[in-house]
Order: sequence, then structure tokens, then C-alpha cells
Amino acid sequence: MTVAARASIRLCKELDRLKEEVSEMSILLGLVILFGCIITGYIMHHGKIAVLMQPSEYIIIGGAGLGSVIVAFSFKGAIGILKGCISILKGNPYKRSTFLEALQCMYDLFMLGRKEGLIALEKHVEEPPESEVFQKYPSFLQNHHAVDLFSDSMKLVVMGGISTYDLSDLMEIDMEAQHEEAMKVPDMLATVGDAMPAFGIVAAVLGVVITMQSIGGPPEELGEKVAAALVGTFLGILLAYGVFMPMSKASENIAKTEAQYMACIKHAVVAYCRGDSPLICVEYARRNIEPELRPGFKELEDMVKGRSSSEGDGEATAEAA
Repeated sequence: MTVAARASIRLCKELDRLKEEVSEMSILLGLVILFGCIITGYIMHHGKIAVLMQPSEYIIIGGAGLGSVIVAFSFKGAIGILKGCISILKGNPYKRSTFLEALQCMYDLFMLGRKEGLIALEKHVEEPPESEVFQKYPSFLQNHHAVDLFSDSMKLVVMGGISTYDLSDLMEIDMEAQHEEAMKVPDMLATVGDAMPAFGIVAAVLGVVITMQSIGGPPEELGEKVAAALVGTFLGILLAYGVFMPMSKASENIAKTEAQYMACIKHAVVAYCRGDSPLICVEYARRNIEPELRPGFKELEDMVKGRSSSEGDGEATAEAA
């Protein structure tokens, strides 16, 4: 391989790393741009920030939103939304490197089962946290849903007596249940987002009621009360279309990527149960990854064989054949 080719590979890897770092900060960056541009434009029109500081409006809208969540989804649902928002701000955990670790871990275990027999896999799938193989891949080991799906399915393979089709159906049922659980936070955020404009109108109407009570007062006082009422409408619309709806979509995207991650595990395990070679098993998993995150075949081949990109690919090709 030429020096230019090696430099190109290193550059591509560095760009992928930078893309992952930027992706982690994209939600926070988006919120900063959102609020920054709104506040900046408001100030450019000679607006006063102090006018936006209306604690009573925040209490009405925030309290109404929290109460509606508790009514619809219970107090546990409100805690779930809070945890979901915190996790969303951390960015999508399913990156290219995360998929690569999962593929490498499964390949190592499949190779172990091929060399030493299925019985050698039993201790690894029974206690994944104690497995020296799983410990080498922390992002995979820390994903409890993924580890449970893989280890529980591999236990059936080790025990024997289950067909490929039955195993596939069983894993599909598990994945559907997990995806339904993952979609709860996006659904709750979308529900709150739908309600925010209405709560903003409620706050504005209450502000108008207060204003009408002071209709005989000085114009300055009436203006302040009308401004406070309009802040409620502004806040409700902003939270709906600037915060809750985008965060709902971001959470939904994470859930979709998680579904791809689980599907990778399913296709690899089913292929192994069918008797395919370890490289072919992880190749089935690789093809399930969306193109933006999917590693190339040679990249996967070099990774699972534990060699640099400059070495030949004869050994892996021979195994695949």
C-alpha cells in the first residue's frame, strides 16, 4: 500500500472521529443556536430581556405541563421524561465505533465456539460481566438490552434443540418489546409538545383577565400586564416547536438506531445458529447497518482478524470461502 493510500485511510478515520465528536454535541449546539438567535433578534429590535422574566407564566406553563404528564403517564413517566432528556443531551450513543465493537465481540465469541465447541461459550453467555471476551468491549457490555438479547439467544444455541426459524421469531419478539419500550420517551415528549401551545394560551388568557381587572389603571401598568400575558403564549409555542418536538424526534432517531443495533445482533446469531462461518455471521450483521455508520467489508475483515489495513486479506477470504 502506498504512502498516499495510508495517509488517506488515516484521514478518513480522523474525519470519522471528528464527526462522532460533533454528533455528540449537536443537540446542545442546536439548542444554543435556537435560543441564541431568538434572544439576539429580540435584542436587535430593542427588546428588554427583563420583560421576558415572568416567573408566574413559567409556573403556569411548567406546572400545567408537569401535571398533564403525571395524569397521562404517572409520576414514573415524568421521571422517565427527565431521564430521557438527559440521555438525549449526551447525543446518540450508537456510533460507528459502537457497531464495530459489537461486531468484533460477536466474532470473537463465534470463533471461540468454532474452535473449542459450543460448550466453551456457556460460561461467557451465562455471566457476561465476568467474561474476559465481553470485558474487552465495554460499549457492548454496558448495553444491557443488547447483552441480554445476545446472551439469552446464544444460550438457546448452546443448549440446542431450537431451529433457525424459531430462534429468529423469538429474537424478533424480544426486539419488538424493546423497541416499544424505547419509543415511550419520544411519545411522551411529543405529547407534551402538542400541549405546550395550548398551555401558553391558557397563561395568556389568565394574563388578559388580570389586565381587564386593571383596565382603569395607567397605560404603563396595562402595557406591562399585556406583555406578561403575551410572554406565556411565546413561551408555550417556543417550548413546543423549539424544544419538546425536536427532542422527541432526536429520541426517536436514537430508538431507531438502537433497533438497527439489535437487528445486527439478531442476524449474526441466526447466521451462527444456521452454521455459517464467524466472518459470514458478522457480515450479515454489517449489512443491516445504515450506510452512514456501516464499516466497509475490508475494514470489518481487518478488524476481526486483528491486523492492519496494509496486510493482505487472503486469510479472511479463505475463511469466508
